[in-house]
Amino acid sequence: MRLFAAVLPPPDALRELASAVKELEGLPGARSLRWTERPAWHFTLAFYGEVSEDVVPDLSERLARAARHTEPFPLSVSGGGRFGDRALWVGASGDVRALRLLADRVESAARKAGVEMGEHRPYRPHLTLARSRGPADLRPYVAALREFAGREWRVADLTLVRSRLPRSGVPGEQPRYETVERWGLGAGE
Repeated sequence: MRLFAAVLPPPDALRELASAVKELEGLPGARSLRWTERPAWHFTLAFYGEVSEDVVPDLSERLARAARHTEPFPLSVSGGGRFGDRALWVGASGDVRALRLLADRVESAARKAGVEMGEHRPYRPHLTLARSRGPADLRPYVAALREFAGREWRVADLTLVRSRLPRSGVPGEQPRYETVERWGLGAGE
């Protein structure tokens, strides 16, 4: 199964972001972008790819341990940026250091469970808003997001998510995400 670990913003933070995205969708050229649907908005901590079902129990146990050893922390959705000319994202503010530490822990948990993680890269917190099939000028969108600052919330959970890729071939179809398991942060041993 295709898995990743994530932090899911609460519904009210997603509503604030949805208002900002609605304005972005009104900018020139916005129709040429593939906008990520609101149910898919999350901060990926580590992408695991295809994981054998027999590995999931050990991975889950190690993720539970990582969650217990990470105290809840404040975070908000804010700002924006782009990866080249193909992906538009919104960033995070608040205790980003704690978010990075949690990302390191969930990557380490996967490696110890035998999940092939490839080369380690420094974690860059982001929530993908839109992608382009070809080169696109994303600068106006990044500029519009520059001042965006959502309300602060307390990250209290780590979530293991299953991603089901589109198979219908229908243009614009989005992946579906299912929560496999969720662990509360803190209460460490």
